[in-house]
Amino acid sequence: MGCCWAHALFFCSSVFLTITQSTAVDTFNSSQPIADGDTIVSAGDTFVLGFFSPRNSSTNRYLGIWYRNIPGQAVVWVANRDNPINGSTGLLTVNSQGNLALVYNLNNGGSSIWSSNSSRPARNPVAQLLDSGNLVVREAGDDDNFLWQSFDYPCDTLLPGMKLGLDRRTGFDRYLTSSKAADDPSSGGFTYRIDPRGYPEIIQREGSTERYRTGPWNGLRFSGTPYLRPNPIYMFQFVVSDQEIYYSYLLDNTSTVSRLVLNQNGVIQRLTWSGDTQGWVVYVTAQMDFCDRYALCGAYGSCLRGFEPKVPNEWELVNWSNGCVRQTALNCSGDGFVKYSGVKLPETRRSWFNVSMSLEECRGNCLRSCNCTAYANIDIRNGGSGCLLWFSELIDIRELEDSGQDIYIRMAASEIGKEPELNYPKETVCVYTLLIQSFIPLFWLLHVEATGNSETNSKSRTRKQISGETRGDPEDNARFGAEKDDLELPLFDIAAISVATNNFSLSNVVGEGGFGPVYKGVFKDGQEMAVKRLSKDSTQGLDEFKNEVKTIAKLQHRNLVKLLGCCIEKEEKVLIYEYMPNKGLDAFIFDQKQRKLLDWPMRFQIINGIARGLLYLHQDSRLRIIHRDLKASNVLLDYNMNPKISDFGMARIFGGNQTQGNTRRVVGTYGYMSPEYAIDGQFSIKSDVFSYGVLVLEIICGKRNRGFYHEDHNHNLLGHAWRLYKEGKPEEVMDETVKDSSWVLSEVVRCIHVALLCVQQGPEDRPNMSNVVLMLSSDILLPEPTEPGFFTERKVFEQESSTNEITITLLTAR
Repeated sequence: MGCCWAHALFFCSSVFLTITQSTAVDTFNSSQPIADGDTIVSAGDTFVLGFFSPRNSSTNRYLGIWYRNIPGQAVVWVANRDNPINGSTGLLTVNSQGNLALVYNLNNGGSSIWSSNSSRPARNPVAQLLDSGNLVVREAGDDDNFLWQSFDYPCDTLLPGMKLGLDRRTGFDRYLTSSKAADDPSSGGFTYRIDPRGYPEIIQREGSTERYRTGPWNGLRFSGTPYLRPNPIYMFQFVVSDQEIYYSYLLDNTSTVSRLVLNQNGVIQRLTWSGDTQGWVVYVTAQMDFCDRYALCGAYGSCLRGFEPKVPNEWELVNWSNGCVRQTALNCSGDGFVKYSGVKLPETRRSWFNVSMSLEECRGNCLRSCNCTAYANIDIRNGGSGCLLWFSELIDIRELEDSGQDIYIRMAASEIGKEPELNYPKETVCVYTLLIQSFIPLFWLLHVEATGNSETNSKSRTRKQISGETRGDPEDNARFGAEKDDLELPLFDIAAISVATNNFSLSNVVGEGGFGPVYKGVFKDGQEMAVKRLSKDSTQGLDEFKNEVKTIAKLQHRNLVKLLGCCIEKEEKVLIYEYMPNKGLDAFIFDQKQRKLLDWPMRFQIINGIARGLLYLHQDSRLRIIHRDLKASNVLLDYNMNPKISDFGMARIFGGNQTQGNTRRVVGTYGYMSPEYAIDGQFSIKSDVFSYGVLVLEIICGKRNRGFYHEDHNHNLLGHAWRLYKEGKPEEVMDETVKDSSWVLSEVVRCIHVALLCVQQGPEDRPNMSNVVLMLSSDILLPEPTEPGFFTERKVFEQESSTNEITITLLTAR
């Protein structure tokens, strides 16, 4: 079975092709196999079929199809994605029965690695690459009767004319599967396929876990995709019949190049090629924001009028997964319906539908069944038609600001007549325009098997909570203070920590900061953790330790390092974090070898992830947090290179609407601190924004702001970027090691523009993080930046050290 490998906007990757011969024809037969080094080109010069190697491998060879005249060689289909050929001995053949076969090592007897396995016999088969990007096998002379086609085996790309869906007669299913990585075409963890149960809709899954759904088709669009509307790029349709269910689209203008891609992170995007920028542009993204995450708020999760949170305490902690329950129970005979407008309809796998029934007939059918919970029209065109009934709790319902539709929800008689409303908590409302990330349930408790005494006693001691029975040195516990009552964290035994870190061996050290060393620890259950131990000589002390515990224990976000527990036994002050195998961002972007591993899509992912983490700290968490020490070494990278903000020892917690403060004890790192903070001790969310802007420029350039050197001037990195921006060539800021086909010029320029907005001299001129996230994730017009802070040429007397990062812990403000 074949499959595809397309590179989305954030993850498009260069492909190195070895081509020694390019045939002028678009067909081949059993006497004309395609060898590695040969290609065939579609008649309209649109697509190429041949062998290629991804960027991360010079020996793995794949048979694929890519665009002929687009730089970067965006691959749209791969035959052997999970079975690469080692070396250039591959050969594509079509046999007399009409089967395509990919073989290799013919000199050593030959082995088959992939076959089309067509079940239809052929007399005189030929293979042809069509201008649609479809590789077909057909009888010679019969252009319309395909024996086999690659369009039936999509991977992560849906091209115009392809069907995404199910043949009900044969059970044949066409769906997208993401690639594992930008430079690895093998099958990834995400799928995008039609679920035929109930009234069909398209579901995106990670493994077997549902992550997103489109909502049911309503005649105009899927109910959860308000952006899917008539447009100048493409026409679309959704077909539901006894024979098949599928979604497909065609381009309005054949000169337009556009494709639908499921990228390696599970994001569904329509990409359109821009000749102006010579790059792929995101025309639309399926997942509008994080509120589109499947069942984020459980049953009736928006808490409709007449419903209340099932677990109120969790709701207050922004954990909505248990959903809502009715305030008044239904009694069947006295129930009625409340109309809610502008919503994404709930999941439909347990629904029933009738395409010809009127809305009034639909209401009657629902009312007669005590198990019916809601009804709606199937088709909203021309006043509405058809009937859709739900017979279970309403899952994954949400309010839409635009193009939602009506649903009638069964309610107790006492609720009839009240104004319908979707009651999101005001402080945690999901903003339509922002890509707000996941809130992981707070206070996840981790059991660690301790050592020392009996197994039973050891386990019970490890599970004791700070809010309950305390242990350790009485003086330390007293000094730690009443803050313990505010926390729910596992209290780790120092003995278990010592064993996990090989007695705090130097060989286990993975980092060092002002707090002290950080060790890798492996506990008895195999769990890897990062152990941060307060050094006796640390410039930070118990206050910072308490601050970090109090701060992080209340914060849970995918772009923040997760605190798993702590230890305050005797003189030890230890924090236990999730382990970040790729260490700090600084180890990549400032290292001559490692920086080459960070292509542009990966850097763009990191830039966006840090922005979302800061947005959560500043706006969307229960507390308003100013980090005060955001820098490259305080951004850690997980197994998938996702960024996580760490080190909250210097953070400040604000309440209410407070967004700024003053201090005579300036903490942070030169090169990242805003002017008003470094000089006058004034810190705010805008001082974090300044640090973020510096960090973005460092990620793009691959050089530190502090100690930056250029032969033409004595400005720092901010000044260098500003000069290039004013000269109309901001792209020259880009790290030369990633100026290849993976970078998207429009994205790079927009990131530099946003960074310069963040590092403006005046804090009032800088955007807040919600605007930063919006500017990075959309094509809105950006304001012009003004001069950055510290835009003064330095007098350089000698070359500065390559490790120009000095952490300040005490500075008397002027």
